[in-house]
Amino acid sequence: MKSDYQANSITLTGAISMGTGVMIGAGIFALTGQIAELAGPWFPLSFIAGGIVTGFSAYTYVKMSNAFPSAGGIAMILQKAYGPGAIAAAAALLMTLSMVINESLVARTFGAYVLRPFDLDAGNVLVPVLGVGLIVFAYLVNISGNRSVGLFSVVMAFLKIGGIAVFGIAALAASGFSFEPASGSSDAIPIAGFTASIALSILAFKGFTTITNSGAEIVDPHRNVGRTIVFSIAICVVVYLLVAFAVGSSLSLDEIVAAKDYSLAEAAKPAFGPYGFYFTIALAVVATASGLLASVFAVSRMLAMLTEMELIPHSHFGMSGPIREHTLVYTVVVAGFLTVFFDLSRIASLGAFFYLVMDILIHWGVFRRLRQEIGASGWVLIVAISLDALVLGVFGALKLQSDPLIVAIAVAAIAAVFAYERVFLSRWTATGDHGGPDAR
Repeated sequence: MKSDYQANSITLTGAISMGTGVMIGAGIFALTGQIAELAGPWFPLSFIAGGIVTGFSAYTYVKMSNAFPSAGGIAMILQKAYGPGAIAAAAALLMTLSMVINESLVARTFGAYVLRPFDLDAGNVLVPVLGVGLIVFAYLVNISGNRSVGLFSVVMAFLKIGGIAVFGIAALAASGFSFEPASGSSDAIPIAGFTASIALSILAFKGFTTITNSGAEIVDPHRNVGRTIVFSIAICVVVYLLVAFAVGSSLSLDEIVAAKDYSLAEAAKPAFGPYGFYFTIALAVVATASGLLASVFAVSRMLAMLTEMELIPHSHFGMSGPIREHTLVYTVVVAGFLTVFFDLSRIASLGAFFYLVMDILIHWGVFRRLRQEIGASGWVLIVAISLDALVLGVFGALKLQSDPLIVAIAVAAIAAVFAYERVFLSRWTATGDHGGPDAR
């Protein structure tokens, strides 16, 4: 099977733009209100905690990507850790699904913001219609090739990062650069809710993993993949804190939660008036559109690599053209389905469950099999596993109380993925050409 990846087609700037594009598109506009709902009035601290957890997780990806840059990225890491068996395939598929879930999250956020000038809320039927329309647009841009995606991502990333910075600074200036919450609450941070909120904060940073999936296409990958990950996370930490404090200083906690699907637009009203409100709407449209574009780019390539590694089955369904074009279609169809049938809260929860389970498996596999080969410190990997497990456990416990259905869906879906891959591959682990462990 011939690969259609284009070596050296993505520059360092383009890769950073792609990484920050995915993160900022979902993180600020889709998750700020949901994080505040769990963490309370000091929700900006959740972004700091999420950045710390992500930093420990990123260590594994940086070490592996610097040693083995690949268009498969996460699939490559898993196959080296577990061999070409069901564990590697299922974990890689969970990561892919979490990214597709993220696309539906961003698509619905796009629809919610577009409708705000018309006083239509996030429950309106037009939200999924607009979201699906954005997904179709992302497909059309992606099908035109890497260079179109790279150029669009760079331009959009600069526009939205600059625009969000202006929003954050202006909102803070309007509040007298007060970092106190607008409600003036001095209540203690709810420990369980705050810890659970970190699961969503991690989602706001998880876009950095898309960089590893394009490793074979980035210029000088042994140096630039790791640098791209570090720069992207650092940029997003600054942007998230700036905006979170700006929103918190403009709105009370109750107001943020009430407008959780479009909290930035509501925060712009007291700070800037109607012009700022429309500016923020435009900014959200740019951010979510570019975020979805970059995510579709990365997911389709990961699915293509999984197909080439024979970890998942593939059917042409009568379509012509290369595998990458087929996986683009699969990506947008599944994302469109989720956009229509799930709301933002459930989409975010499902994505968090899938991603954290996959992330734990990544760290554990590297710790057991690869840490000496890549020169990784074992204690960092253990800390990463422990933090992921803590956040996943608390988040799952809280969701079990507030929305047991989404927990049941997540558990059933994860079990189904592992069972399906076990049947398809007929082995949990296996020795392969990629340095996997011995068969058991």
